[in-house]
Amino acid sequence: MQVDSAQNVLGGPLQSCSTDPMTGFYRDGCCHTGPRDLGTHVVCAEMTEAFLQFTAEQGNDLMTPRPEMNFPGLEPGDRWCLCAGRWKEAAQAGVAPPVILEGTHEAALDVIPLDTLAAHAVDSDPSSNDAPDAGADA
Repeated sequence: MQVDSAQNVLGGPLQSCSTDPMTGFYRDGCCHTGPRDLGTHVVCAEMTEAFLQFTAEQGNDLMTPRPEMNFPGLEPGDRWCLCAGRWKEAAQAGVAPPVILEGTHEAALDVIPLDTLAAHAVDSDPSSNDAPDAGADA
């Protein structure tokens, strides 16, 4: 599913979150959502060790690769589309990973206030792994 009109939490066009690893509920690099996305995977976040440990303790191990689910396993520094509810739980526990607002779908605002997301925001870095052509010449 590709939604050209998808908006981010700032009101602009939804930007890529990561293509290495390839993220998104639809594995299109963006935090698009739709009726099948029951977890609302809309928060573009940069993984931290603290968050990865927290979510594993909650029963969602994001560190272990699961090839059968097209899931590479995540490491600190990777960007990934997280469930809005889990990100909010992590924020309440003091371990929310940094958020890339330009890559976070506006649907996140149904769960998390913009000021909370903004307090955890980092700049989108075009030289990071969210650049569409990253590694194309490598």
